[in-house]
Amino acid sequence: MSEKERISFGSKLGVVAAAAGSAVGLGNIWRFPYELGQYGGGAFLVIYLLCVLLLGMPVMMSEFVIGRMGQANTAGSFRKLAPGKKWWIVGLMGVLASFLILGFYIVVAGWTLEYVVQAVGDRFSGRETATLAKVFADFSTDTFRPLLWMALFTILTGGVVYAGVKNGIEKSTKFLMPLLLLIIIALGVRSVTLPGGAEGLRFLFQPDFSKINSSVILSAMGQAFFSLSLGMGCMITYGSYISKKNNLQHTVVEVTVLDTLIAVLASIAIFPAVFSLGINPAQGPELVFITLPNVFAHMPGGYFWAILFFVLLAVAALTSTISLLEVIVAYVVEEFGFKRHRVIALVSVAVLFLGLLSSFSLGIWSDVKIFGMGFFTLFDNATSKILMPVGGLFIAVFVGWSLDKNAILNEMSNEGKIKVGYFRLFMFLVRYLAPIGIGLIIINQLGFGKLLSLE
Repeated sequence: MSEKERISFGSKLGVVAAAAGSAVGLGNIWRFPYELGQYGGGAFLVIYLLCVLLLGMPVMMSEFVIGRMGQANTAGSFRKLAPGKKWWIVGLMGVLASFLILGFYIVVAGWTLEYVVQAVGDRFSGRETATLAKVFADFSTDTFRPLLWMALFTILTGGVVYAGVKNGIEKSTKFLMPLLLLIIIALGVRSVTLPGGAEGLRFLFQPDFSKINSSVILSAMGQAFFSLSLGMGCMITYGSYISKKNNLQHTVVEVTVLDTLIAVLASIAIFPAVFSLGINPAQGPELVFITLPNVFAHMPGGYFWAILFFVLLAVAALTSTISLLEVIVAYVVEEFGFKRHRVIALVSVAVLFLGLLSSFSLGIWSDVKIFGMGFFTLFDNATSKILMPVGGLFIAVFVGWSLDKNAILNEMSNEGKIKVGYFRLFMFLVRYLAPIGIGLIIINQLGFGKLLSLE
């Protein structure tokens, strides 16, 4: 496919919806609230916002620049921009990261469908935390039920990607992202009106800066990086579908603001309700599948709000799985010339196989370990602790030190038609601050923070 023939998103809204859909996922609605709860609320939020501004946005811009300049999949773009060099391996790492992420993410995405059904069936009513914990444990370790929901979610994802960039990804995300935003606003309004809900807002927005330490800073940096879907090839792939007429600067700002807004709104929807019922805000991942069903069971109108919340989770998961699958499909189609529909089918089967390994590792294969980890944890750690941050590090280095500065400015300014007054600051951030920041994330993620006195 030549550059002239390459399909692009049909509208600015489509670009923002698709890119934000990739960034917005379970990490915003599941991981961000419990990270915020564990690291002191408002203090973590302030550091997180600074990290998004100084680390996340420059790396996202770098990925968009690589994709739109390269006009190809994530590996192909590197190959076009650095012919004869090994930078394409960075793109291949993004493809591998997307594949492995889907291998465990699709399992959790399937859980959201199970919980939509449980919410519709009013199965949370009259159940206390211990019972809900057992329900979740029994389901997540079951052999067959998680596979059914995982397969259904994979089919939904494959169907959207099969429809193509414009008719599938763009159209679906232009519908799903506003729906997601409306649901999360409705949940937030209900949560803050609960008795005692104001205490949850104080926890969020009255930072106690005495709680800030190196662990908080490193966790906020990691969350900012992963929340924006950086280092996994999604933004490079979507960047290649962005028209040369679109303003990349505006797109980066709009995607970042929307992603951050949804993460904060998710916290507003969760913490006032948690405080209203006197529940510990520092709950871990079980916050979503155990604690919140307990909240809904005791909340006036909880039946309705439980359905809305788990539909929200499913929608957020779907917008992310779509982008992850597209990264792999675009790579295989463009690099090997296979038909798109066949690639989608083959990749979906391969993802289901990884998902089966991940799901079984929580149940019947829980004693099967590789490097001391089950498949679910192995795929999670390999991507979040190695492939994504290392990929992001090399992306920053590539744009900061390898690409021609004038070519970067030309791409960001749409050939001089748009002013880029912050270009020197951008280059400073991708050359120096981003590599250092991502390097610290890698050190912390690999468990060496204490060794270097970072914790």
